[in-house]
Amino acid sequence: MKNQYLRKRLESIEVEKGKSISKLLSEMAKTGFQGRRLGEVFQVWEEMLRDNDVTIFMGFAGSMSTTGQWKIIRWLIENRFIDVLVSTGANISEDILEAMGFSYWQGSHLVDDRELYKLRIDRFYDVYADEMEYRKMESLIAEFTETLDPDYAYSSREYLHLFGKFLNEKGVNSIIAAAYRSGVPVFSPGLVDSGYGIANIILRYKKNKRIIVDQMKDFEEIVKIGAESKKTGVIYIGGGVPKDFIQLVAVALEFVKGKDQPHEYAIQITTDSPQWGGLSGATFEEAVSWGKESPSGKNVICYCDATIALPIVVHALAERIEKRANPPDFSLLF
Repeated sequence: MKNQYLRKRLESIEVEKGKSISKLLSEMAKTGFQGRRLGEVFQVWEEMLRDNDVTIFMGFAGSMSTTGQWKIIRWLIENRFIDVLVSTGANISEDILEAMGFSYWQGSHLVDDRELYKLRIDRFYDVYADEMEYRKMESLIAEFTETLDPDYAYSSREYLHLFGKFLNEKGVNSIIAAAYRSGVPVFSPGLVDSGYGIANIILRYKKNKRIIVDQMKDFEEIVKIGAESKKTGVIYIGGGVPKDFIQLVAVALEFVKGKDQPHEYAIQITTDSPQWGGLSGATFEEAVSWGKESPSGKNVICYCDATIALPIVVHALAERIEKRANPPDFSLLF
């Protein structure tokens, strides 16, 4: 009876000068707690990248671009370490501010926010943004949106593809500009909950013009990608709407293909806990009950701040894999 539990030996980490990040994470995978989980996240992501039959979806939640993470996502897109991005509106608007040549600033969470308000400084915990620069970013979104057809219902993917083209031509090298160049579809089912919503209000009340973004069309398009994929893998940075939007693709495929197609790989980096009952903290074991994740798949959740975990894991992947060999091409779908 004892032997069934004492089968996999834990291996302590030896300090070694010049050790690569990828080697360190491989060693961490042989330890315990969240260090082990971080190492396993790296291993599963690497396995996905070497699997020629998998389509890799990434859910990118929260307001991470303000913390210096957006160029990592851009690099992942350019090197096709992900195939589909589902993001909050914040992450794919606030990166534009810096791509335009403006800055975020290191600050403090111990500050008089009333004074910041008077100075028109916006605070993201310990990061500051100049409100006037933020408004210039929103005005750029409004400038683009004004070029669109008010009588056509755009999916967020169509809207962001066209905006990526617009930004690319202006030399604003943001996440969606890179996605446009690389042929990576980007969806944002909560697009209005960000600078995009403010840009639309600017357009509506200053130019008396509005556009239509169709969320049902969004879901139809992402399910179409799932239906054309032999198998799927998912990476969640945080949780929220991006996570469940991707999770539901697996559920929808039963109606589209007449059979289950749960995600074969699933990794998440989050600080959300499962006991509160929310989707952000829901475990992959729970997702199995919905048919979202495969019970025999490679599923790992690492409970860690993504601003710590994401740079470490991606740098380790960059050491192991220069560029994805045969990423899927969705150009014929759209």
